[in-house]
Amino acid sequence: MTAPGPEGVIRCVQDALKNSGVDACEIDLVSGHLTATMADKLEIQNWVKALGRSGDDFPMVNSLKSMVGHSLSAAGSIETVAAVLQLKHNFVHPNLNLEDPIPEILDIIGANNLPVTKVDREINAVAKANFGFGDVNSCLIISKYNDN
Repeated sequence: MTAPGPEGVIRCVQDALKNSGVDACEIDLVSGHLTATMADKLEIQNWVKALGRSGDDFPMVNSLKSMVGHSLSAAGSIETVAAVLQLKHNFVHPNLNLEDPIPEILDIIGANNLPVTKVDREINAVAKANFGFGDVNSCLIISKYNDN
C-alpha cells in the first residue's frame, strides 16, 4: 500500500521539533515532500496539525520537485541541500508550474504561503520532510546557529 498514514507523518514532524529544540512557531519554511498529486492536500493537513498553525500564521511552503522532478531515493538529499541554501541565503524558491493549486490547500494555508516566484526574506528555521511508502517518514529541522 502506498497510502500515507497521517498519524505517523504528524508524529514524525513533532518528534523532529522536539529533538531539535525548535518550536513550531519558529519554522519559517516548510520544504515539503509535495509531489503535485492529490496527496498534497493530506500532506498540508498533516503539517497544519503537526505545527499547530494555519492561515496567515502558517510558514511558506515549497517543494523542489516542482523544479527537478521526483528523484526517488535521492529526493531527500537533494532537497536538503536546497533547504540549506535557502536558509543560508535568505530566500524561498518558487513552486514552479503551480498554476492551479488544490483549492482546499488554499483554504487551509492561503495562496501567499505558496510562492510561485522567488521570495527574498529572512529564513531562520526550515522543516524539511520526506514521506515514503509504508509510512517510512523523515523530517529534519534545520536552523541557523544562535549563540544566545
